[in-house]
Amino acid sequence: MHKINLNNVVWKEGNTYVAWNLNTNVSSFGESKKEALASLQEALELHLDDVPISKIQKVERPVLERVIFKHA
Repeated sequence: MHKINLNNVVWKEGNTYVAWNLNTNVSSFGESKKEALASLQEALELHLDDVPISKIQKVERPVLERVIFKHA
């Protein structure tokens, strides 16, 4: 069994929490942060059954950066 460090982001959209994995682009959701992460864990387990470890994108030191965007 391999251990893989994965980076996840969690945010709230309305009444729902969204959890997104930066390494695989797999996401899930739940009514709480804990539930969203548990759902993401399950989705990742299913996803990684079909994906070789060599195909998992390495993401090192992710930083959230705010960008001000202007549009017409």
